Amino acid sequence: MTALALPLTDPGHLRRRVAALTENRPAVYRMTDPAGRVIYVGKAKRLRLRLLSYFRRAQQDDKAGRIVRAAADIAWDYCPSEFAAALGELRQIKRYRPLFNVQMNRRYNVAFVKVSGGPAPKVFVSRSAGDDGMRYYGPFRGASRLTETIRVLNDLLGLRDCALRMPVVYPDQGDLFGARRAACMRYDFGTCTGPCAGLVTDHEYQRRVDAAMGFLEGRSLVPLDRVVTEMAAASEQSAFERATWWRERFEALEWLLAAATRARTGVEMLTFVYSDPGAHGDERVYVIRRATVCASAPAPHTPIEREAFRALVAEHASQPAPEVLDPSDLDEMLLLLSWFRKRPSALKRTAPLSAWM
Repeated sequence: MTALALPLTDPGHLRRRVAALTENRPAVYRMTDPAGRVIYVGKAKRLRLRLLSYFRRAQQDDKAGRIVRAAADIAWDYCPSEFAAALGELRQIKRYRPLFNVQMNRRYNVAFVKVSGGPAPKVFVSRSAGDDGMRYYGPFRGASRLTETIRVLNDLLGLRDCALRMPVVYPDQGDLFGARRAACMRYDFGTCTGPCAGLVTDHEYQRRVDAAMGFLEGRSLVPLDRVVTEMAAASEQSAFERATWWRERFEALEWLLAAATRARTGVEMLTFVYSDPGAHGDERVYVIRRATVCASAPAPHTPIEREAFRALVAEHASQPAPEVLDPSDLDEMLLLLSWFRKRPSALKRTAPLSAWM
């Protein structure tokens, strides 16, 4: 690691030091303010070129210019490869939560289906992710279509789509509060069971939530079965408009089932040992499981090194796979999914975990 100690923000002085000391190698760099707080973390395939680009006059009014004017110090860690730099950047952002990374980060270009906790869980679509105690499914592309499809799923199962803060009342509390009415018209339309008004038992509502999660996980086809039954009944009665209405819901659920399957498969396929040659021959190997880097080590060459790495692979391969996505791993999952999608040639340097066991 190399650090540039500067007492005050001085972009000109900082630029001269960067020009004198940096090399064009992959790296993760951190910019800190005069108080020593990390304000920005970035990565570079060629560190020297990347850092010098911050000081160009044309960039002084954009994000790069604001970061440079706020920075009093720069430190960096050289990395074996661009892949290692991308992974290091992500983990350092997670560690330091720098001001400029948090305020200026891009939104996800994918969406997730989230299932909240509480007495009446809500199934909904979100473009954000975090350690909020909810269950995550995805990632999905096409947020608009996903939102429409989840609305169909909620309507079929009678699940609420109101605000998370909406209070829930159990049926056995009726004597305390008197007769209650549902907060919206969905109950009257038959598309919500009315947990806000004590019109459904906790057990029955949870059963419907379990059916939604089972559908998203590919374990249950309860919502689709109902649509098929209703569509067939409408056709037999020559109610073609009603059959068409159910047909549209069938197509929506069919799309959701396929999209959820692709999402699970995409994550599961990224389970292997990845050999990264490195920018200067410093090859490393990564144990990747469900699109998450579990461990890494220098590429083993001697019998002892290979035996040690084999034990490392066996340790992580023997751990039970989680049932749903871990929110704390989502950023890394998206990074790896994007990395191997954009670089299919990198898959040629992978081997199944079983090959090392």
